[in-house]
Parts: sequence; structure tokens; C-alpha cells
Amino acid sequence: MKTLMIGLLMLGLTTQVYAQNPEIFSAVYIVHNYKYLSDVNSKEVAMPVEKIHLKVSDFNVKELDIYADEYDLYEVYFVIPEGKILASYDSESNLLRTIERYKDIDLPTSVLESVTKRFPNWLIAKNAYVVNYHNSGKLKKLYKLTLENGDKRIKVKMNDNGIFI
Repeated sequence: MKTLMIGLLMLGLTTQVYAQNPEIFSAVYIVHNYKYLSDVNSKEVAMPVEKIHLKVSDFNVKELDIYADEYDLYEVYFVIPEGKILASYDSESNLLRTIERYKDIDLPTSVLESVTKRFPNWLIAKNAYVVNYHNSGKLKKLYKLTLENGDKRIKVKMNDNGIFI
């Protein structure tokens, strides 16, 4: 009788496991320019920057009103409140290069830790994040920070790993 009760209890629990609705992921993206995304997105990129990177990587120039087969290069300007991107595409929507600039975004932990370690009593007043991407493999990520300590101000530059330049 004891084994029968344990068996019924186990059967009752297993049927509830199968009764759950499977979760369907709505955020699945098929990206045309995946190399760009893997190069520019780091572990701790700010959310608005990540979202605009997705739009830039999946942009199709053939959907533009001015699209024509005779043009070899298209320059498209993307703007969000935090920054802007000037992207160059070929006629097949392959991303050739970008110039990006963002202001006052959330900084990665490595940058914050480096600043607090080297400048312990200073506050970050302003920041700018600059990215230059080229499909040949050239990539430059730079953080430009304005630090304040009372009435003193200094400007520093660092890469995305928190190393001062």
C-alpha cells in the first residue's frame, strides 16, 4: 500500500510537469551582418547601444526609397537619444564601416573600476563612447571621460577594457 501511494504521488507530480506551457522566445533575431555584432558588442554594452547595433546589423538598403542597382554605396544615419551611427553599406546590404558616438551611457564595470582605482576622489561628470568599425577587421572602441573633483576637471581616454590611453 505504501509503494502504491508513493507511485500515485510520483505520477501526479510528473503529469503536472508536462502540463506547463513551453516558453516561446519572441526575441530571436536573424542577423545579416553578424560579424559586426560580434565585433562591436561586448559583455557589458549599454542597452540602447545594443538595440541600435541590432538595427544597424539587420538593415536592408533594398527597402530604401532611393535604392537603385546602379549605386554601389549607401550611407545611412541612425539616431537615438543617446547617440548616433553613420553606417556605410554596399548594394547587397553588407555593412562596410560605421562611425558611432554615444553620450552619457552606462559605463562597463572595467572602466568604472579603473577610474575609481586611479582617481579615487573624482566623479565622472560626462562620458562619450566612440566606435569606429571597418569590415576589414579594424575596430576602435574608446571611452572619453570628463572627471571632476571640486573645481578641478580632467579629461581621460580609455579602451573598453579599462586601460588608459
